[in-house]
Amino acid sequence: MEPADARTNLDRLIREHGETYGSVSRLIGRNPAYIQQFVKRGSPRRLDEGDRKLLARFFGVDERLLGAPEGASWQQALAGGRAPRLGGDLVGVPRLALGASAGPGSLQEDEVAAGVLAFDARWLRTLAGRPDMLSIIRVDGESMAPTLNDGDDIMVDRGDGAERLRDGIYVLRLDDVLMVKRVALAPRRGRFSVRSDNPLYPAWEDVDPDLVAIVGRVVWTGRRVG
Repeated sequence: MEPADARTNLDRLIREHGETYGSVSRLIGRNPAYIQQFVKRGSPRRLDEGDRKLLARFFGVDERLLGAPEGASWQQALAGGRAPRLGGDLVGVPRLALGASAGPGSLQEDEVAAGVLAFDARWLRTLAGRPDMLSIIRVDGESMAPTLNDGDDIMVDRGDGAERLRDGIYVLRLDDVLMVKRVALAPRRGRFSVRSDNPLYPAWEDVDPDLVAIVGRVVWTGRRVG
């Protein structure tokens, strides 16, 4: 694929997913202007292989759309549920430049550079059926305390969403706000409640599922101590 085609495809993906050049630059650990320079000025001429793999994984597309040569498709490497390996038995899970509100916040970019966290492949398989459907984002706010605190990292299984909805903690999108909340199925078929673990915050009962987009189920959390 010609570099110009890869730039056009990336520009389209960024717009379709509601991202910005800056947020995608931080996703791959680059300076905020990096992706804009690549798309608009053609510098660098081609994406670095590691950057290309991470972007393909983030957008859920064949790596060849972003300039990978034929026969070296990162998407093909995922056949059979396999995720890209970083060496040995390690699998990379992207930490996205997003925060999920656990309070009155809204969708926003992370203040620090996003990157990739490495986990043991066998351990990941105990958490999710498809490691390639996992992402890590940050918790913003205290509405899910003490279960989840402000600044915690949460691992979200995007392959475990509305189709298998059950009681648990999920990342939701409601009115353009990305939230992490506890979901409880309601007696009324097809309806559910959206609740906060912190009693100082409100809950929404008997929610119409057409008003809420289920992004994925929270399967793991990590936090700084001290």
